[in-house]
Amino acid sequence: MPLFDTHCHYDDSWFDADRAALLASLPAQGVELALNPGCNLASSRKAVSYAETYPHIYAAVGFHPSDAADYDDEAEEALRLLARHDKVKAIGEIGLDYYWADYPSHEVQKAVFRRQLRLAEELGLPVIVHDREAHGDCLAVVKEFPNVRGVYHCYSGSLEDAKTLIALGWNLSFTGSITYKNAKKAPEVIAWLPEDRFMIETDSPYMLPYPREKGERRNDSTKVIRVARRIAALRGMEVEEVIRVTTENGKRFFGIP
Repeated sequence: MPLFDTHCHYDDSWFDADRAALLASLPAQGVELALNPGCNLASSRKAVSYAETYPHIYAAVGFHPSDAADYDDEAEEALRLLARHDKVKAIGEIGLDYYWADYPSHEVQKAVFRRQLRLAEELGLPVIVHDREAHGDCLAVVKEFPNVRGVYHCYSGSLEDAKTLIALGWNLSFTGSITYKNAKKAPEVIAWLPEDRFMIETDSPYMLPYPREKGERRNDSTKVIRVARRIAALRGMEVEEVIRVTTENGKRFFGIP
């Protein structure tokens, strides 16, 4: 049963040594599809280049909150042009991150988040949202754009917020963090979610799931199966059914045939 890793960062330097070989090998290792979002203009361009090179790779383009200070009219126009590529399926990774003190100010992050949501609305694309320690503000901004649909990647919020997002027509996606001992909210959210509204991802090279093999440090799309296994256990489903459902959900959300 083929897997869809809906969020992975192969532009990261962790993959410099073997990127081409790894990306080419994914279908043979059971990963039918993978989507690489951008975090700034350079990484967005790299994501599009991977999508052009490998039939099973797709891209999203956007500015992560860490790079919000670099977002201006010129950057927005560049994103607009990149987003017209037929393998760019979303605006992302965008959102808010209040965890890191050295990130741009909350006001700058919110302004850039709004600008990219407007861009997504203009282009008719969904968005991929990063929300870390900014749940209230992130949800408030999302509610300002009722015509935009998206996915909260690496969802870490409450069941109450999950219900609000589902009611708004949004989706949630989960990483290897749901396999960690400190994953307190995720089990309740995953058990409740409607079957057609969740996806799986690795957030490679980060969020390496358990159980880990000896010496493992870097995450990649072949390990998204571990996320599927954890969801299967939490929902009382067969792993094969979780794979089928999440692959179908991902294709539908991103408009992939």
